[in-house]
Amino acid sequence: MSSVWRRIDESQPWVDARLADGSRVNAIIRPCAVDGPALSIRKFSRSPLTFARLIEHGSITEKAASLLQALVEARLNVLISGGTGSGKTTMLNAMSSFIDPNHRIVTIEDAAELQLQQDHVVRLETRPPNSEGKGAITQRDLVRNALRMRPDRIIVGEVRGTECFDMLQAMNTGHDGSMTTVHANTARDALGRLEQMVTMLGGDLPLRTIRAQIAAGINIVVQLSRLSDGRRRVMSISEITGMENDIVTMQDIFVFKRRGKSESGEVLGDFVMTGIRSRIADQLIAAGAGLDPKIFQRDEVLS
Repeated sequence: MSSVWRRIDESQPWVDARLADGSRVNAIIRPCAVDGPALSIRKFSRSPLTFARLIEHGSITEKAASLLQALVEARLNVLISGGTGSGKTTMLNAMSSFIDPNHRIVTIEDAAELQLQQDHVVRLETRPPNSEGKGAITQRDLVRNALRMRPDRIIVGEVRGTECFDMLQAMNTGHDGSMTTVHANTARDALGRLEQMVTMLGGDLPLRTIRAQIAAGINIVVQLSRLSDGRRRVMSISEITGMENDIVTMQDIFVFKRRGKSESGEVLGDFVMTGIRSRIADQLIAAGAGLDPKIFQRDEVLS
């Protein structure tokens, strides 16, 4: 196993590890596992899902996929939000395929799952404490170290704690095109989660200052969900537009509108553009992303 071996016993009844092929392993025993030992292995496809396959599976439309591609090429900072199993890592892998191959990318993860195809990638992984509770290396340690590595882009597999503050600092200090994921059920909840993680630092950092950092650092929130029929779908692509008083303002560019369920239980709906003239539209065109301006036109289903 790639991670540090730790003895599993009653004093430490679970352990996380990673196999050589990248598969995640979790083992848990009594007393936490009431009915006896349980071993879970999370395997990943050797060929990451591309946008073409996500379109084929109905997770996203061609129009929305072209917008996400343009966002990456224009080096906008993206936050991918969703619940457990909603496909955040899959989406991050798919979007990362459009990063300029000449860019130096530093990835930071609790357990290495990302499968970037570029050559200039430095992969960093956290380390748990040893049996004496020492030697831990956190995501915050790695984010702060990554800033000294002259990265063009920083990708954090998932922000969970105080490293969120350093990630926002990186996004606000020239590391354009950085991306990360967060657990949240809506795009608005995702911003609230970022606030909570920054406040974990303690101190007297005003809430308005935290929100200003979020508004300046994050450009786009991509919201994912695993629906009741088991399909993973992009639910919205939202743009952060700035601050109004003490509130971070945002608007939806793209949404999934539900229309009920079929007899077989499939969730029915349409991926639609809201027709709102995005503030980033001119920025995308100026960056040479090759995006058709008509993509922002309102879809008829919303009329």
